[in-house]
Amino acid sequence: MAITQWDPLNPPIRPGLYTNFVEAAIAQISGGVRGIVAIPLKTYSGGSATAKTFYTVEKEAEAVALFGSANITSIKLALRGGAKEVLVYTMPASPVTADYVDMRNAYEARPFNVFVFDGEPSATERTNTLAWLQTNRNERKHFTFVTGGTSAEDATPATGNTRSIALKDDYVVNLITGVTIDGTEYSSGQYAAFIAGLVAGTPINRSITFTQVAVDDVTKRLRNSEVVTALEAGSMVLVNDGEKVKIEQGLTTNKTKIRSISARQQIATDIEKTARDNYIGKLDNNEDGQMALINAIKAYLETMEVNNVLTDLSVGLDPQRPSIGDSVFLAIGYREIDSMERIFLTINV
Repeated sequence: MAITQWDPLNPPIRPGLYTNFVEAAIAQISGGVRGIVAIPLKTYSGGSATAKTFYTVEKEAEAVALFGSANITSIKLALRGGAKEVLVYTMPASPVTADYVDMRNAYEARPFNVFVFDGEPSATERTNTLAWLQTNRNERKHFTFVTGGTSAEDATPATGNTRSIALKDDYVVNLITGVTIDGTEYSSGQYAAFIAGLVAGTPINRSITFTQVAVDDVTKRLRNSEVVTALEAGSMVLVNDGEKVKIEQGLTTNKTKIRSISARQQIATDIEKTARDNYIGKLDNNEDGQMALINAIKAYLETMEVNNVLTDLSVGLDPQRPSIGDSVFLAIGYREIDSMERIFLTINV
């Protein structure tokens, strides 16, 4: 994946730290506060919440008081998945296209890690959210979009795979399997909130592959060939192995590991925030100032190395571009550490 946030032929005008991820130096990082899931809530009658307002929820009891017990399924699923908190935006009654635009604009000014809809979004809103995500990425705001489909779509894996292909992106996760919990069926679009909480709450030095989920069963059990086809399409699949239901593999629709993407998002977010808070406008662009910035970033990455997020790191001035005037160009390299997901045995007897 290449995250291009500055163009050498057209450098940005605004002061800031601009990060380029190039294919030869794809890397991972952790740090900062993770675990925030953003949910635009459609219905909240019976509670104290008002329209077009943000609410931060950490406990189900808080959600009941704000939105009413009948309206918080997606919030409960996100919290049970592992979200530290849910950042709720209350949609107006019978929202129209302009209301979704307002919602997206409002979220741009708030920090969060994963975005998911309350229930099953329309195909139009999925497409609009993908475009919004890509625009934000180019503007240095990084988050993952988790989505799914309807029960009817879940009945045909090919339909879900078509959705994955249409939403192909390193920052998108598309669930194509519904589940049943205590006799109640949840479509993949509804259960996506749980996956969003799991993605947000899982440490970036861990994978969600083979994570067991607390459900009774999947709504459709896929054959081996169907699972393989789904993974090749970039779909997230839940599988009943006869004993438990688990996530087959933590993949984005671009067939990139979620563990890798979460780490890349964190490095882009944390290094820039550190530079903005402590270095931009505060250091001279000379050898001493440049080394102070390099040493700070290196120390940060070394912490990630100790925590098995990355290894083989290097940080220094970019030899291809002179750091003069008010611009500093750094070359950062490291190798990601992946989880062990495929084990091959050769047994000689």
